[in-house]
Amino acid sequence: MSIQNFNTRFPDEDSCIAFIKEQRVRQGVICKRCRSERHYWLGNKKVFQCSGCGFRTSLKSGTVMENSNLPIRVWLLAMTFITATKKNFSAAELQRQLGLKRYQPVFELYHKLRATMGRRDSMYRLEDMVEYDEAFVEKATGRKERRNLKRGRGSQRQVSVAVMAESTILEDLETGEKDKSCRYFKMRKITNLKSRTAENLIRDLIDGSAVLQTDESTTYSDLADCVEVHVKDISGSDGGKFNLKWAHIAISNLKKNLQTYHMISERKVQNYLDEFCYKLNRRYFGKKLFDRLVIASIYPYWQESG
Repeated sequence: MSIQNFNTRFPDEDSCIAFIKEQRVRQGVICKRCRSERHYWLGNKKVFQCSGCGFRTSLKSGTVMENSNLPIRVWLLAMTFITATKKNFSAAELQRQLGLKRYQPVFELYHKLRATMGRRDSMYRLEDMVEYDEAFVEKATGRKERRNLKRGRGSQRQVSVAVMAESTILEDLETGEKDKSCRYFKMRKITNLKSRTAENLIRDLIDGSAVLQTDESTTYSDLADCVEVHVKDISGSDGGKFNLKWAHIAISNLKKNLQTYHMISERKVQNYLDEFCYKLNRRYFGKKLFDRLVIASIYPYWQESG
């Protein structure tokens, strides 16, 4: 959604309140006290009141905006900027675009939205044919660490990331040439490259009936109990390049994407990965991406279904 369309659709705070109210009613308001789904709207208080126990639920309660003093319109404007482009905003740039004086509330807002994206993508597992590889991205390092930096794998400046891509082989019926298409991606920050780490991730994020494709690293030496079929190829070979095509493309794009930021703390790396994958998995949504992020942001986090 463009900024011009945003201003037309949401000219003031009241229009934003009406929009979020409508979305919450559509998703279903559930009382935190008695779990009743029957509520009525108190227009003068701008809250939902439970028909059963009288417990009141504010518009922000249970959503990404809970405990935030920022107006709802600021949140919706931030979602507009974030979803309007495939590229990323730094928190400082988002602060300038929102016209806010303080940096910290914008920084917290952005990371809450990134965490929301991660929660939404955690609701599904990868299936069919899945590529799995690892990447290394740079993180912010302190002065003491910079004095004795290692190089290459294991450097203190790098964070290890597991990259997974759900792909499908396509064959041209006339020429017989094969290619691959990709639907979904997942990325997770990992603490080490041990086989046990890979096994746990694969069990959690990939369907057991999937065909797993990896390189011939010893990390993937024993995955027979995790998936139905495991295919290994040398990463630099023709077979390896083909089987891990989309994992390698995702790694390349991720590194370019993260160049937007001057410093990424290791504690926040997963949030950046979540935003990257969320947009990548919805690369064909276009203008619908704003509305999808709104729905993900207002769904009560305390519900088990997320």
